[in-house]
Amino acid sequence: MMGKVTLRNLAAHKIRLVLTAVAVILGVAFVAGTLIFTDSMNKRFDEVFSSIGEDIAVDVRAKKVVGGGDDGMSAQPVPASVLETLKGVDGVKDPIGNVTGYAAVVGKDGEIVGTPQNGPPQLGVNWTSSGFFELTSGRAPQGPAEVVVDEATAESGGLAVGDTTQVITAGPPQRMKIVGLADTGNMMGTTITAFDTPTAQKLLLKPGYFSDIEMGSAGPSEEELRDRVARVLPQNLEAITGTELREDAQSDVAEMMGFFRTFLLAFALISIFVGAFIIFNTFSMLVAQRTRELALLRAIGAARAQVTRAVIGEAVAVGIVGSTLGLAAGAGLASLLQTQMGDAGEGGLTFTATPVIWSYVVGIVVTVVSAYFPARRAAKIPPVAAMRDDVALPQRSMRIRIALGSLLTAVGAGLIGLGLAGDAGNPAIPVGAGAFAVFIGVAMLAPVISVPVLRVLGAPGARLMGSPGRLARQNALRNPRRTAATAAALMIGLALITTVNVLGATMRASIDEQVNAQFGADYLVQSQGAGGVNAEAQRKIQGTPGVVTASPTYDGEVKIDGKDVFYVAGDARVLTEAARLKIVSGSATTGPAAIMVDEDTAKDRGWKVGAVVPVQFPDGKTERLTLTGVYAKSDLIGPRLLSPQAHLKHTLKPAVSIMVVDTAAADAATRTALEAALAGYPNLEVADQASLKEDARAEVDGFVTFLTILLIMSVIIAAVGVINTLALSVIERTREIGLLRAIGISRRQLRRMIRLESIMIAVFGAVLGMGIGIAFGAALQNALADEGLGVLAIPYGTLVVYLVVAAVIGVLAALWPAWRAGRMDVLKAISTE
Repeated sequence: MMGKVTLRNLAAHKIRLVLTAVAVILGVAFVAGTLIFTDSMNKRFDEVFSSIGEDIAVDVRAKKVVGGGDDGMSAQPVPASVLETLKGVDGVKDPIGNVTGYAAVVGKDGEIVGTPQNGPPQLGVNWTSSGFFELTSGRAPQGPAEVVVDEATAESGGLAVGDTTQVITAGPPQRMKIVGLADTGNMMGTTITAFDTPTAQKLLLKPGYFSDIEMGSAGPSEEELRDRVARVLPQNLEAITGTELREDAQSDVAEMMGFFRTFLLAFALISIFVGAFIIFNTFSMLVAQRTRELALLRAIGAARAQVTRAVIGEAVAVGIVGSTLGLAAGAGLASLLQTQMGDAGEGGLTFTATPVIWSYVVGIVVTVVSAYFPARRAAKIPPVAAMRDDVALPQRSMRIRIALGSLLTAVGAGLIGLGLAGDAGNPAIPVGAGAFAVFIGVAMLAPVISVPVLRVLGAPGARLMGSPGRLARQNALRNPRRTAATAAALMIGLALITTVNVLGATMRASIDEQVNAQFGADYLVQSQGAGGVNAEAQRKIQGTPGVVTASPTYDGEVKIDGKDVFYVAGDARVLTEAARLKIVSGSATTGPAAIMVDEDTAKDRGWKVGAVVPVQFPDGKTERLTLTGVYAKSDLIGPRLLSPQAHLKHTLKPAVSIMVVDTAAADAATRTALEAALAGYPNLEVADQASLKEDARAEVDGFVTFLTILLIMSVIIAAVGVINTLALSVIERTREIGLLRAIGISRRQLRRMIRLESIMIAVFGAVLGMGIGIAFGAALQNALADEGLGVLAIPYGTLVVYLVVAAVIGVLAALWPAWRAGRMDVLKAISTE
């Protein structure tokens, strides 16, 4: 019987439950889309790596001594003589030396093809018979002025076989003729430029060396051949099996995709969390409106458990429908994400059981859990309520709610503080749990907070709009729990968006302060991409009229006391002025074996000026560097400054930038002269203090915009919640609305009343959310003050815009409920029970 009741209730309340299902659909779509997209990308990467090097049995490469070293310029390259040695090893088949490094092609528009910064790799290789590319037109490169590029790069740059173009490498730019186009398969947006082997060695590595040597097997197993090869290798080289080579590449990609999946799922869970508030609120209102109906069921013999199951049954049905539609929407979202990936997204979607299972688990569980407490309250309706009009659902005391809400908020704040203080192993866990607890705690306290806040928010409407304004305020205050639950959904989304914006404003302000305080150079010439600033470009800069002093800056990783650490290398005397270093002890001395550190590093290690510091470089060799000076903390230089001689002795990496410290006149003429001198280097950019700030702001703005777009989903779900609450509230107040119309309130006034009520709820949620967001942002800034976020900045203008947007959301959310209320038949409304 209760099953039939559940089905009839679903049929009778279609519109109400459809609105509830929307929250489930949107949340599940995010989860399903993320899982389908990452599964599809993982499959594409697996296909790529299984096809690349499938015939490799053993690969010889330099031992990775220090983290990184994957660019072919950090680790020691493999001498060509090793190739000849390997040809004499029994079982080795067709050993081939590979050369890899940075190479980018300049298109017809004069711009580098691809994304130099933080995009897919721009890869230069040598053309070999076993390469992973296949000629589609033209021929293989021969000689120092010929190159083959992949078809996608040629198309993007407007290039064709026979064209002459500029190729950027770590050395001087080269004018080269495109003699062939190659199909490299789906390389996920990577640009491929292929040279003949001597040219590749000269431009990408150094003559007579390879990045690695691959070989097949003439009979032995991979493991046996690896052991044979290892016995003839120098100590700084290692042999790995082809299976290990492919697994290493796949594990790196899997780690990257795992982070990406976790990142997107975090936003999906936020959407689900927001949707839970809406589902809870909707079922609470539905149960309240059906008090007499449920009491009648109790009166005719339905047990409490049966009434509870009836309401839970409705939730299960909504969860199943919402999950099914959410899964379909998630497939569309995954397809959209693949489209944004360009070539990387080719190959179609991959459907596994994982997204299907999790879509239904998340959708159904969240819906059922959210509906459980309203269902329990429904079971407590006494049968006598069927014969009365004034019986309402029992409400818990606010004292318990206030106490529990205060406790959760305090505990959440403590967990956030613990995570940000770095006392926990994985800070994301306590911070995430703390934020969850704070949101729940504030949501529980929101009914108490709402009364004074809504009185203030409703005062202008009551004063300016008369009766509709006063009625709107009274309606919002009538049921603080419902108003608070509706506003809480919007609160969560805007709290997170505000946190991101406060963090962005703080990053911009902190960067501005750092540049003002630490950037003492007149100009900075920096490379866009991994090509660096080669020696020829350095000479041109130093020979530019007006330039008196210019020093190259390098960076890399070394091992100190068994730990991989980052360093900057350069002329200490020049960089002291360029970065406005404050020398605490010792002096800014540049020597072939000199190192300087900041005072925190010196204190932690117990080092004093004159101490000898053993430093192991990526080539495996260890240098004993002398500590010549200690400086105050510098975000621009970092904790370690090595001499350029020590860097260049152990690595092929070029300078990443040039500090132009002293010019005759730091004016437009000098900058124009520098830009003219570097006209042949499209990868080099001349920046002053103002443009450095502008570039940094652009990166921060992109970061903030990206996160805000992901969080907008939760705001959309919250807007659906406002619509849901108002629509159900209109149904609940049908008789009251009829009486208002009967005593003379016009349709326009009625619609205005509902709009004002909606605006008040939305703005209350925004105010609450922005308050929490500012607190979260301030906590993050305080925790990261030593990491460079030294200035707390609150974007008041942006927050005002969000407040206006919240009011607009309120207006839009009220359109349909207000229209429906205005169309009610007065007599029918009055006669409604």
